[in-house]
Amino acid sequence: MRILGIDYGEARVGIAITDSLNITAQGLETIQRNNSDKIILKRLDEIFEKYEVDTIVVGMPYNMNGTISERAKKTEEFIHKLKCKYNKKKIEIIDERLTTVEAHKTMNFLDINKNKKKDIVDTISAVYILETYLNKSKNTLKNF
Repeated sequence: MRILGIDYGEARVGIAITDSLNITAQGLETIQRNNSDKIILKRLDEIFEKYEVDTIVVGMPYNMNGTISERAKKTEEFIHKLKCKYNKKKIEIIDERLTTVEAHKTMNFLDINKNKKKDIVDTISAVYILETYLNKSKNTLKNF
């Protein structure tokens, strides 16, 4: 069973997925929202048909001081939709503060064309969200 990472944004949603052993995270795609969560949910149905996913990790865009932002409220609404539709899957929330900043740093380091950046920044952010979750899970297991 794999783990899916989601960077839920206003215009685009980045998707990342683990390998079959849940060791690494790879960017899968960026979905254009077009102001509709139905588009995302439909695409997730297709992804779940292709991959055996049992856990969904969603990045929560808290403010830098840890308070709930407007974007976080919309993300909470999306998470509620996920919980209703995919009630047999485990849904986790990860603090995603600074993942977009890290994604931009990575793209700058790789010298990615600025016109391509907006197409992949959300996918890279989803990878960072998923990696954060995987690292947190590994550290939790080490403490037992």
